[in-house]
Amino acid sequence: MPISKYIDAQLLAQRKIAEENDAKRRADQLGLPYLDLVSTKVPTEIDAMKLVPEEDAKKALLAPLQLIGKKLVIAVFNPAAPTAKQILDSLAQNYEVHAVVASRAGLAHAWSYYQYVQTEAKDIAGKVEIDETNLQGITASIKSLDDVRAAIQNFKSPYVSQMLEIILGGALALKASDIHLEPKEDTGLLRLRVDGMLHPAYESFSKTTYHSIITRIKLLSNVKLNLTDRPQDGRFTIGLKDRDIEIRASLIPSEYGETAVLRLLDPLSLKVKLEELGWRSDDLEIVRKEIEKPNGLILNTGPTGSGKTTTLYAFLKHVVTPEIKVITVEDPIEYHLDGVSQTQVDPEAGYTFASGLRSILRQDPDVILVGEIRDAETAEIAMNAALTGHMVFSTLHTNDAVGAIPRLIDLGAKPQVIGPAVSLIIAQRLVRVLCPHCKEKMEVSAVAKKKIEEFLSSLPKRVNSDGYKTITMAKPKGCEKCGGLGYRGRTSIFELFEVTENIEQAIYQNPNEIELKVLAKKQGMTTMQEDGVLKILQGITSKEEVERATGPIEWLVLS
Repeated sequence: MPISKYIDAQLLAQRKIAEENDAKRRADQLGLPYLDLVSTKVPTEIDAMKLVPEEDAKKALLAPLQLIGKKLVIAVFNPAAPTAKQILDSLAQNYEVHAVVASRAGLAHAWSYYQYVQTEAKDIAGKVEIDETNLQGITASIKSLDDVRAAIQNFKSPYVSQMLEIILGGALALKASDIHLEPKEDTGLLRLRVDGMLHPAYESFSKTTYHSIITRIKLLSNVKLNLTDRPQDGRFTIGLKDRDIEIRASLIPSEYGETAVLRLLDPLSLKVKLEELGWRSDDLEIVRKEIEKPNGLILNTGPTGSGKTTTLYAFLKHVVTPEIKVITVEDPIEYHLDGVSQTQVDPEAGYTFASGLRSILRQDPDVILVGEIRDAETAEIAMNAALTGHMVFSTLHTNDAVGAIPRLIDLGAKPQVIGPAVSLIIAQRLVRVLCPHCKEKMEVSAVAKKKIEEFLSSLPKRVNSDGYKTITMAKPKGCEKCGGLGYRGRTSIFELFEVTENIEQAIYQNPNEIELKVLAKKQGMTTMQEDGVLKILQGITSKEEVERATGPIEWLVLS
């Protein structure tokens, strides 16, 4: 060996010895164990390293080494450094943390194991294995929001992960769609969205407990623990024996800390049978006729959270057979459907609704679902697909069914293409269903009966008025079955706008919305509010619910 290389090797060895000696000295000063990660073979575990993202670990000069039960061994250069302390404190909320001091060279060696973590961690942040017996105990004991409140108040365990289990279990028991965690000046607030309405469930989390719950959510969702000043999105899964429940987590900074919203996607809550969505028999007949056609574009309109995607999934489940190819492009994929090839948009990779739809058409599909038509390009491709032998389902953000035509024109679609391509436009909203166990029948005054008779006589002939001769209106009361809310579950109210030959001819003239509404009523369209009133008359929902979804019903005076 040349003398120069020998000297360099000797100097490098001496520097390593000096660095390890420095780590030993710092360990003695801190009263912590020292660990030589370079010379000593320390088994580094993937599960431990998943707890801290690689970028955060390198910034804080630390490395998780071993996770045995709740016992976590973590190597750190300086545990008192702000970034390291923040991560250690966060992990200590859920684990029994044992810190050891290591040199920079030792940590660099440990970080090399992140190459085995990366792919697996990117796919899904975490899978929470909740014991079936434990979950059954939580769900069996929780029947109302008061039970959730009591379960949290009586919580004694030092592990915040079990607190999150109570929150998740309570949300599942009450069939909540979303969990909202909101920081206040001195406390934290928990609210649950049940049947579309937010309800306070607990309002007195201490600042420490609230922060610990947020940290636990961040760990599971594979987002940055030390990033608190910008929005982050993540996901994790609750793994049960019979199904997986996916949780979508959204965190944003607010005045007093981070606000978290967890969207619960439970396969059991998805109504995928066409008949279960709340159609009247005459509307269901039209829908079946249209979705069973070999080609055409069916649009479902309404705001976010109005049930559009669920309805389109029901269409897919109705038409899917082994003999046809069904492909979707969604943002995001909310539920996985058997027999359907589902894809998800990824703008960073250039996979948008437009490019995805273009790619899908090369896959020889029979039926296509496009999550949403947002631009002229997507609209044009979707309509051309409908004109070339494909059945296309999609959504559009408009207030009512008729408004879809002006909206498509605003996007740049050509009227001469819209008419032949679009076959049916649906608008829908969700309303809560009166609890069948406790709803109270309402007496109807003579004045109200007369108004109802006038309303029924004004409806199109296809609406069977005979079914509404016996009025069974009801109001909410509240019982154990519905958690004291008076409502249990939701149903849809619909309006269907069929694009007939007359409507197609009118579209060529670029009509405004008022002109289209007149034509739609002439050909027998029943509005969402009218559909809602029919459900009020059957005792399915209340006047207040329909008004919340569609506006005042001034003629229907019940008191």
